[in-house]
Amino acid sequence: MRRALPIMFQGTHSDAGKSVIATAFCRIFARNGWKTAPFKSQNMSLNSYVTLDGKEIGRAQGVQAEAAGVVATTHMNPILIKPSRDQEAQIVVHGKPYENMKATTYRNEFFHLGLELIQQSLHVLMNEYDRLVIEGAGSPAEVNLNDRELVNMRVARMANAPVVLVGDIERGGVFASLVGTLQLLEEQDRKRVIGVIINKFRGDLSLLQPGLRWFEQYTGVKVLGVVPYTHVRIDAEDSVALSRYATKKDNGKAIDVAVIQYPRISNFTDIDPFFAEPDCSVRFVSDASLLGEPDILILPGSKNTIEDVHFLKETGLFVAIRRLYERSDTIMFGICGGYQMLGERIKDPFHVETPLDAVAGLSLLPVETTLACEKTTVLCEGMLVYKNEMFDVKGYEIHMGRSLVKQGEPLILLSGKTDGCKTKDERVIGTYMHDLFHNDMFRHHLLNSVRRKKQLSPLMERPHYRQLRAQAFDDLADCVEKHVDVKAIERKMIEFQGGEHHAL
Repeated sequence: MRRALPIMFQGTHSDAGKSVIATAFCRIFARNGWKTAPFKSQNMSLNSYVTLDGKEIGRAQGVQAEAAGVVATTHMNPILIKPSRDQEAQIVVHGKPYENMKATTYRNEFFHLGLELIQQSLHVLMNEYDRLVIEGAGSPAEVNLNDRELVNMRVARMANAPVVLVGDIERGGVFASLVGTLQLLEEQDRKRVIGVIINKFRGDLSLLQPGLRWFEQYTGVKVLGVVPYTHVRIDAEDSVALSRYATKKDNGKAIDVAVIQYPRISNFTDIDPFFAEPDCSVRFVSDASLLGEPDILILPGSKNTIEDVHFLKETGLFVAIRRLYERSDTIMFGICGGYQMLGERIKDPFHVETPLDAVAGLSLLPVETTLACEKTTVLCEGMLVYKNEMFDVKGYEIHMGRSLVKQGEPLILLSGKTDGCKTKDERVIGTYMHDLFHNDMFRHHLLNSVRRKKQLSPLMERPHYRQLRAQAFDDLADCVEKHVDVKAIERKMIEFQGGEHHAL
């Protein structure tokens, strides 16, 4: 019977680079001919991925499945936690909403069910694949949570997986964080750590060597590699990553793309293709004083649309966006929650998001939204009409609302229905379709129309984002293979399974 060889990557903290390293190993194993699956037992993220059967999992596991060349399933992320407000989150089980829970309720009442779900998914994956790349979350040294944790060392024990600890040197104090993490682990778990990877290194490696030797002598744990800081086009899953993005315009770029950053921003990977465009400056805005007059303004998705509308009002962005429409020729896009905000009213009769019954929107689109208890998660494709041209587009929907368009033409013609809304002058556009800008022909046309408006020549050669994405997987795998002792990790994977029939 097939039984996968597992490896688990844990970090000293969130955003240490676990997801990226795990993605690299998914690609490495797949290129070496192993049928490989990613796994993260419990993911907390507002960036989602929709599977072929219309289920919702963490974005990182969907991307890792793509890197491995396999179809993503909910077994790869059986539990997804989507924070909706302070100390409360929507719990998604096998791709469908289960219940909204407070943190204490989740910890006290969900633990045993969660454990069962994780065991079942591990069993399925271990028997269907050759390699299993498991990703932890946060830190395994959260001593206040470890008695009921569902995502780090307990999962490593369940899978009998060796563990590689990932530390982020860019933040400083990497040796202290690695040593401290190891010292706080229980003895049985510390023995599971086969080595560490130091991530995001910049500079002269020779200057780091004394520290590497000291670390190995002090801890007895091997340094398996030092991965240089590299820019990879791999989707971010955690809003922590937003801190790395610009808040000011790059004046060397012709097109200014501003993205509203509200507290419950979700699926902000929608704007990733603009980072690849040579003439686009992308910046995140959370204060009215920084809005300016961008060429393109994007209101992305939100896990709590009503609360984020209140954020717009509290920060002055609500008024600033309306004035921007009146006084400039900025093109505005609302995606999912952003689309709802652009409408006239958002009603919440079932109190899905807040105790409030309704909130007024920006009233830039003739749309009224009613939030619903049932979530829509579906892959979609259709025909988008913009500037008298038609474009084939495909993406996905994740939302808990229904929007009624009172007048005007829809934006996208889907099979059996329509989606979105736009103003007559096509300056304000709303849609539920995520990944809209991943469609190259539409994005190229949009950006070149902005250039023409600014009396600039259009760019005839622009990147094809999905090709860049595929190449990014290989570039990442090449980088990790060059700087990490992959063979040593594979030998340990075999040792942990008793040296069974998984020869290299």
